[in-house]
Order: sequence, then C-alpha cells, then structure tokens
Amino acid sequence: MTTVLDHTIVPAHDQDAAAEWYCRILGFDNLGRMGPFSAARVNDTLVFDFRASEDFQSAHYAFAMEPEEFEAAFRRIKDEAITYGDSPFDMENMKGPGMTTGAKGKGKAVYFRDPSGHVLEIKTY
Repeated sequence: MTTVLDHTIVPAHDQDAAAEWYCRILGFDNLGRMGPFSAARVNDTLVFDFRASEDFQSAHYAFAMEPEEFEAAFRRIKDEAITYGDSPFDMENMKGPGMTTGAKGKGKAVYFRDPSGHVLEIKTY
C-alpha cells in the first residue's frame, strides 16, 4: 500500500466557517461536525479537520488539481474578490496564474490566503 496523508487538523479562527469556505472556494465536500472538528473531504484519501483556535501560525497548503478543477476554483477566487498572486513571494499582485515547481514539476499556480491567514496554493500540471 502506498502511504498517503489520511487527515490533518487545520487550526482556524472559526472552524465551521472555515469548512464552508474551503468547500465553496475549492470545491471540497462539507462533512459537517465530526466530534470536536468541522470536516471537509479534500479527496478520496484526505480530510481536513478544522479546529477552532486563536493561537497558531499560518501554514502553507498546496492543492494539485485537474485543469478543469483549477479553472473553476480560480474563477471562484476571482468572483469572490479574494486577493491572489502568481508566486509565493507576491501573493497580492492580482496576476496569475504563474509557473512554479511542485511535486510533479512545473505547473500553473495561484497563491492566496484563507480567512484564518493560511497560505493556499492551487496548482495544475
């Protein structure tokens, strides 16, 4: 069996709002409350468990998507007037997508922040 990341806990200022936002913007499936978490299914092998917290550092989450998924998510980012950029070094230039390197090599990417301040990257190869 290949090892994959099964789930991870993501701190958020408002865990319910975070799950809803990720599902609305990135197209994840909202699983609702699961114990103390608000959960969102990223794909068949990964769930984000959002946990309410005010004391955390911003993290970087990069999501590889099929071209159609990427374009749909990028369209929702623009439709909701979310500030974005074409590189991790200029996430507010409202340019993009840029070309950056990920797990599979070079691909189109857009960088932005979620409402809790985490740095997000959507990428397609």
